[in-house]
Amino acid sequence: MRNIRRALWGILSALTVLWLLAEPQVLQPAGFFALRASLVQYSGIIAMGAMSVAMILALRPRWPERWFGGLDKMYRLHKWLGITALVVAVVHWLWSQGPKWAVGWGLIARPERGQRPLLENPVGQFLTTLRGPAEGLGEWAFYAAVLLIGLALVRFVPYRLFRRTHQLLAIVYLVLVFHTVVLTTFSYWTSPIGMVMALLLAAGTYAAVISLSNRVGAGRQFRGRIAALQYYPGVKALEVEVEVPDWRGHKPGQFAFATSDGSEGAHPYTIASAWGGEDRRIRFIAKELGDHTGRLREKLKVGQEVKIEGPYGCFDFDNGHPRQIWIGGGIGITPFIAGMQHLARERHARPDRPRPTIDLFHTTADYDEGAIEKLTADAEAAGIRLHVTVDARDGLLSGEGIRAAVPDWREASIWFCGPWGFGQALRNDFDAHGLPTAERFHQELFAMR
Repeated sequence: MRNIRRALWGILSALTVLWLLAEPQVLQPAGFFALRASLVQYSGIIAMGAMSVAMILALRPRWPERWFGGLDKMYRLHKWLGITALVVAVVHWLWSQGPKWAVGWGLIARPERGQRPLLENPVGQFLTTLRGPAEGLGEWAFYAAVLLIGLALVRFVPYRLFRRTHQLLAIVYLVLVFHTVVLTTFSYWTSPIGMVMALLLAAGTYAAVISLSNRVGAGRQFRGRIAALQYYPGVKALEVEVEVPDWRGHKPGQFAFATSDGSEGAHPYTIASAWGGEDRRIRFIAKELGDHTGRLREKLKVGQEVKIEGPYGCFDFDNGHPRQIWIGGGIGITPFIAGMQHLARERHARPDRPRPTIDLFHTTADYDEGAIEKLTADAEAAGIRLHVTVDARDGLLSGEGIRAAVPDWREASIWFCGPWGFGQALRNDFDAHGLPTAERFHQELFAMR
């Protein structure tokens, strides 16, 4: 989370500093309308800078994933950049329109409009002729962006509708790029802020084109075929085994996007199996939590073709700590299943190699005997101590209960996957008891919208 905040504030601060270098007179404006003109430019740069970086992150680039701690963290930054762009765009619109309303209402005097200075540069002259269309299109694109970003933030909007409307933002972005190029103060383009914005707009335009052509993640997509299906009625979860001949492997704890229905699009699922290389199969477990996952049991068939994209994520238990505590809340147990299977293979292949000492806590509101039997067998094979708590029988799992079961918890790193609020409560609890959670509490933010 720290790197998400650092990236967000770093982007906004860098753009602000570069803009101030190009517009130092804003600190001593020559009247209200001069200040207004400067702030319209500033808010436009911040909004488009944030939106451009969000567009780039939508491509799911691999190179920044390790620094952020996984694609799930990058998507959280993507979300906050979108919110920032939305808020600042509203401010930009208000600075543009508000003074006009105030003049019309007689609250302030209309400024004396002198002749716009003539530009000698032919490119500047050409852009000046496009100001009318750029203003009109930009205003309508702003309204569309507010609507589409607002829809993306509403949780009850079905994923299928979210995916389709969210892709329309690429078209809106391209219109806003035209608006920005034409209406940005022309002298900016030869200054550092102009050069940085030109790079961001170019990269964002590329990302928009890739998104509109449905080529996001194309280099990491593989064809597979469903080899087996098993349903666990007690926990309302479907285990899907997919044979992927060209899969290049994955680390335990990583996830992939799976597409079984082109109209529905790709959905992320944690990979619930280790990769050995001989068996070209990977396993997913999908719990009936929403409209799409609730229909999978009826829609998926053995032999059906699916598309797998990945792997992604850095929730791979690889931090060098010899003592670890794993906590899987509900369907959040899936990365730990892969982790146990990986350790079991390592234990068999290299019995003399030292391995971390691990306690795994699985807390669940539902219970399925068959699923717990498989989980217990995986834990025994991996040499992991398993603690299963059922809410109705044992009460809610707490930091106090974990510390009582693991006396040497102060030496451990904690890996959590499950409901976000539950994870935050545990993080705060362990932080209050002196655990350096910034370095040792690893939480997967498995929410891709």
